[in-house]
Amino acid sequence: VYPKLGYDPVKDLAPIVTMTTSPNVLGVHPSVPAKSVAELVALAKAKPGSLSYGSSGNGATNHLAAELFKSMAGVDMVHVPYKGGGPALTDLLAGQIQVLFNPPSSLMPHHRTGRARVLAVTTRSRLEGLDLPTVAETLPGFESTVWFALFAPAGTPAPIIARLNAEVNRALKDPAVAEQFRAVGLFPVGGTPEDLAQLLRTDLERWAKVVRTAKVKVD
Repeated sequence: VYPKLGYDPVKDLAPIVTMTTSPNVLGVHPSVPAKSVAELVALAKAKPGSLSYGSSGNGATNHLAAELFKSMAGVDMVHVPYKGGGPALTDLLAGQIQVLFNPPSSLMPHHRTGRARVLAVTTRSRLEGLDLPTVAETLPGFESTVWFALFAPAGTPAPIIARLNAEVNRALKDPAVAEQFRAVGLFPVGGTPEDLAQLLRTDLERWAKVVRTAKVKVD
């Protein structure tokens, strides 16, 4: 998405720890006659190009999530980029667009009132507290989450990395800290520096393919 980033995230950064992850959920306007991911896929296949999906803008995480969905499901939907998730949500509720990937905190309240219908969560497995199936239950291997992590400059001494990793993991296991994160839609992760390095490599490969296939460009 940003070909002139100015640094190499693999070579120039030393992984410390993954702190939290934040999922999206897949929502549709109530006028869409789909009550599940499978039904949405079937509808999109039956009427190519008839459904439009919103995003927070070109290259945004919910744009890439929808492009991954399109690719894995083999469907065609029209992208409508907005300047932020708020305007996209407003147009979903108004029926101007039919599909939106957005955080649970923004879509679930409208799901409960019937102004939107949430079909699934984008995590690999179901989340505690969300009575939703995953997209992956219909499209095996689908996963799209935003994660937040700590890195240091490459070359940072290993003992420093180890100390920081240990202290953050200790904090993430504190129920009070975990509750503060969950209150804003974040789920504590933790783990080793090697876990974070693998996550970075996996996501770089996954999303680079999506960006190339969909020809995603930032205006």
